[in-house]
Amino acid sequence: MVERGLYEEISKLKSKKNALIPILHIIQERQGYIPEYTVDLLSSELNLSKAEVWGVITFYSDFRLKPPGKHIIKVCRSEACLAMGGRKVQEHIKCILGIDFGQTTHDGIFTLEGVYCFGNCACAPSVMVDGKLYGRAFPERIDMIMENILKKR
Repeated sequence: MVERGLYEEISKLKSKKNALIPILHIIQERQGYIPEYTVDLLSSELNLSKAEVWGVITFYSDFRLKPPGKHIIKVCRSEACLAMGGRKVQEHIKCILGIDFGQTTHDGIFTLEGVYCFGNCACAPSVMVDGKLYGRAFPERIDMIMENILKKR
């Protein structure tokens, strides 16, 4: 169900050039993801084809099509992080969570996402957990971060 406030936001922005991306950000901020039913709404309101809306949603890796877990773990997959042990970090996190990139644990607690560069290359490898960036995030540090999250539950 589309909330009333969303219609108001769309009305404010729809006359502006390139309104789709800011509106998608608003939807995701409110819902945690981009529900499929919003594609028809945006297509109609912004006078875009459904293919154009889907194209933007699927092109940008920050947009999610499924509800995320309670905690979002983003792992840098760029060359600098990989050169500094990022592959080992990726495998360690996947092993701990039992999921791959783009997936959420069955209990809905964790979502794992791959990103291409946080701009923190000097402190590689880097991960972001719930919006907080961690540099030099080697497996031992990942274990500590995960322990802290689980303690707070």
